[in-house]
Amino acid sequence: MTSLKAIAFGTVFGCVFALGEEIGWQGFFVPLLARVTSFTKTALLRGIVWSVWHYPLIIFGVYGSKELPVWYKLICFTVLLIGVSFAFAWFRLKSGSLWTGMFLHASHNLFIQGLPGLTTDKGITVYLIDEFGAVSAVVALIVAFIFWKKRGQLSL
Repeated sequence: MTSLKAIAFGTVFGCVFALGEEIGWQGFFVPLLARVTSFTKTALLRGIVWSVWHYPLIIFGVYGSKELPVWYKLICFTVLLIGVSFAFAWFRLKSGSLWTGMFLHASHNLFIQGLPGLTTDKGITVYLIDEFGAVSAVVALIVAFIFWKKRGQLSL
């Protein structure tokens, strides 16, 4: 399958699966939180709950590299999801649509999980790359800061 076909198929497939989660996170949870608390707390809570939702899969070895210690995967994954939740929540609140979350989630899954070579384990890189690596966690913190600074653009 050519790369373009793989990306197209992965995007459609990813959207179908991401929509299930995002109906809950973006459709209900974020707007509910935004009505009762600040943007910062909304994004933080979204990220915490979203990451904890995946903990059983990580703890029982269904999700993530078998080479990494579970504690390391949990920390990096949690930081990653909390960080990107600032972007997810910002786009949801700015647009009023849960579709932004679906596309962000599907894109995240496609690029961080699905493109061979982009996040391929090459020894020590298992500690740095994909959803369970330190680099992804640091990048997510930068994303969080950028969208946290943009919170004034939201009409809450």
